[in-house]
Amino acid sequence: AILWALSGLYRVLPDEQGVVLRFGKFVNTTQPGLNYHFPFPIEAALTPKVTKVNRIDIGFRSERDSGFTSGGVADVPEESLMLTGDENIVDVNFVVQWYIGDAANYLFNVRNPSQNIKDGAESVMREIMGRTNIEFALSEGREQIRQEAQQMLQEILDSYNAGIIISSLLMQ
Repeated sequence: AILWALSGLYRVLPDEQGVVLRFGKFVNTTQPGLNYHFPFPIEAALTPKVTKVNRIDIGFRSERDSGFTSGGVADVPEESLMLTGDENIVDVNFVVQWYIGDAANYLFNVRNPSQNIKDGAESVMREIMGRTNIEFALSEGREQIRQEAQQMLQEILDSYNAGIIISSLLMQ
């Protein structure tokens, strides 16, 4: 009985946030350090890394993603080719960097966070490019497009209660 009671001790590292589940239902979050939950089968604890900055490439795949050994980059035209407001086609490659802001929402409100971010970012960028002239998009409008896309993507994720924070959206 003592060993069973001691099995409820768990450690949350500085880059993690503890999420306690009682009979599979979210109860609370815990901060880094040594914590306790009622042992299995009553409670369980999950510890996702909340400070790790994740990266999603859109329009291309770098060596890190695709397993290239030559240091190359593969273009993905079905993600990067977009129609502008003046009916030109522009090739837009960008990177979305994100981290977990709320571990409970991240774990329980979205099924595939990376895919949701990728789809949302593509959608937002297509919407912005669809109402922008190519000359503006290729010159002085890049920073404005980047800021607007980051803000719109964050609003979409907030509406899902995804628990994800977009730290940056970088146009290549």
